[in-house]
Amino acid sequence: MSSGTVRKLHYFDGRGRAEAIRLISVLGDEKIEENRYTFEEWPKIKPEMPLGQLPVLEIDDGKFPQSLAIARYLARQLKLGGKNDLESLKCDVVVDTMQELNEGYYRAWFHIKDEQQKKEEQKIFINEVIPKKLEGAEKLMTTYGNGVWAVGDNPTWADLVVYDTVENLLKMDAQLLDKHSILKTNREAVAKLPKLAEYLANRKQTPF
Repeated sequence: MSSGTVRKLHYFDGRGRAEAIRLISVLGDEKIEENRYTFEEWPKIKPEMPLGQLPVLEIDDGKFPQSLAIARYLARQLKLGGKNDLESLKCDVVVDTMQELNEGYYRAWFHIKDEQQKKEEQKIFINEVIPKKLEGAEKLMTTYGNGVWAVGDNPTWADLVVYDTVENLLKMDAQLLDKHSILKTNREAVAKLPKLAEYLANRKQTPF
């Protein structure tokens, strides 16, 4: 990235929708300043954000929302978006598949207020959505990757989004990847990348 540019990530004090952005910056060796807000602070900060939501990446005097747009931008800047346009497309396909899982997870655990409906949605998510989406992800990674990385023969931001998405799923079933050897191999490879290994070992544990 160009020198002299000030970048600041605004988000809550948790992994959530910002963690993939953090993983990209770590692997790309790009230090990004962070402002982490409590839920009590958020109402005061909200009017300052373009869409009234987080995360937001501040670049010099501009503020940019939408987590995937931010992640994709950083991936391109840090050469983690694939070697060419076709690999970039493949990364997007894998990421969009993971995003469908993420949206289902957020809906079933955080967005639904009715407790009975929440239980029903969570059951469907665990028993139907997860197996279908992970099977689909493995098919994509088999086609696009090399048996270790999701796309091509080097780590990309797609691997980092997969890693972060699967982390939420493992909280529900710690043995989940025993049924998904491709995802398991990929996850182990990501965790061994030196920069990420150091980050993950020192990462603050948060509720979400």
